[in-house]
Amino acid sequence: MSDKRTFSSLVVDGVQNAPARAMLYPTGFRREDFAKPQIGIASTWSMVTPCNMHINALAEAAAMGADESGGKSVLFNTITVSDGISMGTPGMRYSLVSREVIADSIETVVGAQGFDGFVAIGGCDKNMPACAMAMARLNRPSVFVYGGTIQPGRERRDIISVFEAVGGFAAGRISAQQLEEVEATAIPGPGSCGGMYTANTMASAIEALGLSLPNSSAQEAVSEQKRTDSYNAGAAVFNLIARGIRPSDILCREAFENAITTVIALEGSTNAVLHLLAIAHSAGIPLTLDDFSRIGARVPVLADMRPAGQYAMSELIAIGGIQPLMKTLLDAGLLHGDCLTVTGKTLAENLRDVAPYPESQRIIRPLSNPIKKDSHLVVLYGNLAPTGAVAKITGHEGLRFEGTARCFHGEEAAMTAIMDGRIQKGDVVVVRYEGPRGGPGMREMLSPTSAINGRGLSNDVALITDGRFSGGSRGFVIGHVTPEAFEGGPIALIEDGDRILVDADQREVSLLVSAEVLAERRARWQQPAPYATSGTLAKYARLVSSASEGAVTDKYLG
Repeated sequence: MSDKRTFSSLVVDGVQNAPARAMLYPTGFRREDFAKPQIGIASTWSMVTPCNMHINALAEAAAMGADESGGKSVLFNTITVSDGISMGTPGMRYSLVSREVIADSIETVVGAQGFDGFVAIGGCDKNMPACAMAMARLNRPSVFVYGGTIQPGRERRDIISVFEAVGGFAAGRISAQQLEEVEATAIPGPGSCGGMYTANTMASAIEALGLSLPNSSAQEAVSEQKRTDSYNAGAAVFNLIARGIRPSDILCREAFENAITTVIALEGSTNAVLHLLAIAHSAGIPLTLDDFSRIGARVPVLADMRPAGQYAMSELIAIGGIQPLMKTLLDAGLLHGDCLTVTGKTLAENLRDVAPYPESQRIIRPLSNPIKKDSHLVVLYGNLAPTGAVAKITGHEGLRFEGTARCFHGEEAAMTAIMDGRIQKGDVVVVRYEGPRGGPGMREMLSPTSAINGRGLSNDVALITDGRFSGGSRGFVIGHVTPEAFEGGPIALIEDGDRILVDADQREVSLLVSAEVLAERRARWQQPAPYATSGTLAKYARLVSSASEGAVTDKYLG
């Protein structure tokens, strides 16, 4: 095994490394451990959110799996932040920023300590793609573990029930007592938000990429299955080290096509576009917005999952998770079965003995009767988004919307107008200066979209932003508008009363104003002062790329 210890041998072998070995003895190393592959266990445990509050136990299980296979585990932590808690506040600016911080920190620890491989455990929206980005950057044998989904609250509630109850209260549809009862019963314990929101979407995408063990994406946080998955991940890394299998052997272009296909079939979050672009960048795989359109033209939406549909992740788990769906897609020629995975086997080999869903289930439609015949993730272009925007069009909202612009500088101003009843049928709410640089951090617009839905306006009001959306957002919503307002993109030039047209069939988002008028407005436009001039947010705003490029911070460093 010594020839497989490429990295740790540089740290602990030889007379010259006696100081390093001396430092490791008090952390639990024994003399014989220095001859073993060192396997880092990157834990995102934290008590700041229920999504990650249980991950310390999963990290310990992964460490046990690594140790009992013949490796030497070393646990370490990184940060996490909570989208659900910071949503609608200035703190949400740090959410997407945390993806970069987490990826950087995992890369830093693994690189500095000389681990031969590692397990990365994530349980919330941004730490999950961050783990995958670090795996791709480091290119050392590694396995991702999803922390697992939360169980449903009372009356099948989840966090989106609370956000929409806020809008219902503002509209007078529910009482203060009813709102309090919803908030007190929606979150019963550990785990990530329970619909096909961003966490469950990214868990499914990462499994389809081949970076996690089969069925890792479809287990409840509080379950023996999830603990076993974590243990097996530690053992799997030891196997990958022995066989010399690295993420670069797994993360080919076809693997990303598999992830996109799976996300579409599951009616997953628009954030998957942003995160898959970022992971692909870290892996050196060319991937663009147009790849989502190309693949989406042939992949149907099959899952009747929240937020647009009816069912929670726990209910999908009960019928077999995503593996039977992937088997269906593979058999139909929609997945590349020859892609290698962290099991050391191909995707087709992993799926060979997967049983179909029970005939009585109603969560996953057959290919012959899809919810939508093509993708719900619609990439739009036009004079309002020359370099692209991303819409989540499930079919429930219709395929075309034309309305009158109501413009707001930032989320707070838009939220106040919605809560005060100043948004009416036929309006297009424009929330700008919320992009990666202008926000900074590209805040999610879950609070405004939920308030619109809670007021009963989801079919009659559209929302357009250079920010992004939570996986729990629903309605006629268009995000990731590029170029963003802070860079002088056309979204900065919209004025109250302008007409805006969104046509999902034609894949266009248009500001119905003449080029001459837009040129005159552009000449008058001035870039606003940045939100931050020092610290983390300022550094992020200086480095971050466009949303159409994944909003990464290392794209232009060469």
